[in-house]
Amino acid sequence: MNMQKLMQEAQKMQMQLQKDQKELEDTIYEGTSSMVTVKMNGKYEIQEVKINNEGEDLSSEDVSMLEDMVMVAMNEAVKKIASDKEKKLGKYGQGLAGLM
Repeated sequence: MNMQKLMQEAQKMQMQLQKDQKELEDTIYEGTSSMVTVKMNGKYEIQEVKINNEGEDLSSEDVSMLEDMVMVAMNEAVKKIASDKEKKLGKYGQGLAGLM
């Protein structure tokens, strides 16, 4: 393979990587836990937190439990982001290993 073709392939791969990164950053991921839903973008920025407190009053004990549920929901969303990143961007790490 000549050097010019190799550079073109590297440039093409870099453009695709940037496109995939942008797509992941713009994707909204949702994590849920019982009464709580958290929406977060691919930059790990929380976009929305919803608490379904339909017909119930929250006591201090409920608030503590609710905080735990928010944490669980947020962690679920983060795991989904990490999984998508591995699926979409992991192929670039494998391709670069062949160039070394």
